[in-house]
Amino acid sequence: MSNLPVVAAVDGSDDSLRALDWALDAARRRGTALRVVHVRQYAHWAQPDVLVGGPPDPGEDSVLEQVRAHVADVAERPAMEYLGLEGAPTALVPELGSTAELLVLGSRGRGGFASLLLGSNGMAAARDAECPVVIVPRPGREVHGDVPAEPGPRVVVGLQVDSPDEATLDFAFTEAALRGARLQVVAAYAWPPQSWAAPGELVPLMVDQDAVENETWTLAEGFLAPHRKNHPEVRADAHAMPGDAAGSLVAASKDAELVVVGRHRRRLLAPARMMGSVTQAVLLHAASPVAVVPPTPAEE
Repeated sequence: MSNLPVVAAVDGSDDSLRALDWALDAARRRGTALRVVHVRQYAHWAQPDVLVGGPPDPGEDSVLEQVRAHVADVAERPAMEYLGLEGAPTALVPELGSTAELLVLGSRGRGGFASLLLGSNGMAAARDAECPVVIVPRPGREVHGDVPAEPGPRVVVGLQVDSPDEATLDFAFTEAALRGARLQVVAAYAWPPQSWAAPGELVPLMVDQDAVENETWTLAEGFLAPHRKNHPEVRADAHAMPGDAAGSLVAASKDAELVVVGRHRRRLLAPARMMGSVTQAVLLHAASPVAVVPPTPAEE
């Protein structure tokens, strides 16, 4: 484990307090400090990338005072740090990841439209932060689909066998070890497979599904082998599943402690950091907290 703190971004909303509770637990499990940060929106006449008057006094920040009261009776509280900033949250919140082991936010804040499933700060942090970002959803999200799951604590991770992300797998194994949880590895494969016969015309390929599923599972097992060696205490079960990866991961999120996904698929000539469509769909619809893991700098 690093000596960097877990960082919780708060704004006084119920969503951010749920994220704070998740971050408290994460800091305890890691044996590290918890840094609580409130970014107050810059004054309306200021430029978005300019801080107004420097960081305000945390003692004068009502949101941070609310947090102090919220954690006052928490047993086994980790070392706590409080930081108040003033500026554009969508710019400053992702920057918090440069000095964090983990950045935790609620799925929605005080601003934005009530119909949004994920606020702009969460989307910006998941896309741009240098560290893993955990988005804690509102309770009561309904998910559809059926993915086999045994009782007990469970962490879910998505694995793309055509482009596996070692950083994502490492984070998922580490998180499962910290939680004493089983790791459920979802490796989706396209089904039914299709091919272009003519412009605008898709035709199904004659492929044995059992063979595709077995190959997917075999590849997944190979990618998991070194991580199992590093974390012998973690039971990791690979599931090769047909169809949409996002749908399988969302279905698996029911009653899971965490779903872990990579930030994006590797793409040549990508103009900027981006999140893949699977990651975005999981963030919007998963019932459990979602961890978005950035690739290593060399991969980016």
